[in-house]
Amino acid sequence: MDFRAEYEKWCTDPYFDEATKAELKAIAGDDKEIEDRFYRTLEFGTAGLRGVIGAGTNRMNIYTVRQATQGLANYILSQGEDAVKRGVAIAHDSRNMHDEFTDATALCLAANGIKTYVFPQLAPVPELSYAVRTLGTIAGVVITASHNPREYNGYKVYWEDGAQFTPPHDKGVTEEVLAIEDLSTVKTTTVEEAVKAGKYQIIGAEIDDKYIAQVKAQVVNQDAIDKMQDSIKIVYTPLHGTGNIPVRRALKEIGFTHVTVVPEQELPDGDFPTVSYPNPESKEAFELGLKLAKEQDADLVLATDPDADRLGVYVKDTKSGEYIPLTGNMSGSLLCEYVLSQKKARNLIPADGQVVKSIVSTNLIDEVAKAYGVELVEVLTGFKWIGQQILKNERTGKGTYLFGMEESYGCLIGTYARDKDAVSATVALCEAAAYYKTKNMTLWDAMIDMYEKYGYCIDAVKSIGLSGIEGLAKIQSIMDYLRNNTPAEIGGYKVVSARDYKLDTIKDMATGKVKPTGLPSSNVLYYDMEGGAWVCVRPSGTEPKIKFYYGVKGTSLEDGQKKSEELGDAVMAMVDKLM
Repeated sequence: MDFRAEYEKWCTDPYFDEATKAELKAIAGDDKEIEDRFYRTLEFGTAGLRGVIGAGTNRMNIYTVRQATQGLANYILSQGEDAVKRGVAIAHDSRNMHDEFTDATALCLAANGIKTYVFPQLAPVPELSYAVRTLGTIAGVVITASHNPREYNGYKVYWEDGAQFTPPHDKGVTEEVLAIEDLSTVKTTTVEEAVKAGKYQIIGAEIDDKYIAQVKAQVVNQDAIDKMQDSIKIVYTPLHGTGNIPVRRALKEIGFTHVTVVPEQELPDGDFPTVSYPNPESKEAFELGLKLAKEQDADLVLATDPDADRLGVYVKDTKSGEYIPLTGNMSGSLLCEYVLSQKKARNLIPADGQVVKSIVSTNLIDEVAKAYGVELVEVLTGFKWIGQQILKNERTGKGTYLFGMEESYGCLIGTYARDKDAVSATVALCEAAAYYKTKNMTLWDAMIDMYEKYGYCIDAVKSIGLSGIEGLAKIQSIMDYLRNNTPAEIGGYKVVSARDYKLDTIKDMATGKVKPTGLPSSNVLYYDMEGGAWVCVRPSGTEPKIKFYYGVKGTSLEDGQKKSEELGDAVMAMVDKLM
């Protein structure tokens, strides 16, 4: 792409509004900024379209949103009359420009003759996933950038099964988007005309009620909640996002009476004024919640990200009086153990039961699955692949999904939705806290029990931000080098086998034998190492970063944490040599 030519076009073409032109003219002479805005068109990653809000082809604005939507519309039109009639459900979270991007999406689809079902209020990602299946639409769109910084917004596309789109649909839509060379050919209309044509329908309370009913239906041990509902103190923050109403409603309706919301973070706000980064993985996101928890002597502190698909957790250790953070791997493993143990006690684990995890998630899940005699299924990073496994089970009649998780603070209990659900995870974690309290245990006690039972699997992730065209090139060069030069050892751990998901190979380093991964092609490298240690390298699908995941198995919590820190340092030292 000739970024200067594109810049000039956006500054002069009457198709673009005056505010857009003024924003671009203000950066005249800043070649680096112009290049960053126009060197490419935003691409679909593991979660769809995502970028910084602003003018330019490499930014989130009404023009790039319309372009993406026209591509989606063209693909839906190619699927036949029934697909067009079924329409598209559209939701948004609290991020800036959510109304403008929602309208840009809905009105482009309507102008193409495709009916839209629009949430006017904030709706969590899992509720949109549920709505797609309930309404029977061909697709769904959520305007969100999940846990990214405030400067971002995004556009997640879902297909008829309620999961983020996978092959061949992701490729099909992307090809249609790339085929649009002239933005002025993108269709749009007005809300009034769309409503008049029967292509714009508001949805809300009826879907809310059905969704919450499904969340509540995943409760396994209501008796434990009934016994301890007045004894469990919960502090919750929606981080200015969509979780506030559904989380509080679900917890109240199943019986929890002591739920306090962090007041400074209760209301929706796309500027996220209390945090620099609305991410429940971040310690900063919990500062206000932890302060409130200590004042109230709460049992646990919970935070959901802006689109309420990720859940962060701090649990109180009564022995030390401190609040301890659980990583996504820890909370996911804890919930998996709890759900399976409760189902086993009620003889609800079928012979073909499955637990599904992403390849970068903890090996602790492997041990849990083995202990309960269920199949462990590994999929690529991105919850859409877990959703695809559920669909595969339905289509083949083989395999019963029981629990799915990924290390990035996301899990799904049940199959009513096909994306990670922080609302459901919040309910389940509070239920688990109630259950363990009947045993005079905290969630931290339960976590330590798990480690003692299965081994101290300690996992972590480090990432390096490399933005812009130079950053993309550096990320690719790191991947290319590691792909062509498999390390013999990392941090003193001998590499036993090397997986290359792009080349679909698993190489036994001792024998040289190669077998396929069995998963779709993806630019990911994975090293299995001695002693249960592992390292995985992949470019982020949603941010300009390269990520390094790693795990160890220790003999105690202290031993595991020490080994994890040492392996993390070794990974970074290896990367420093490649920078």
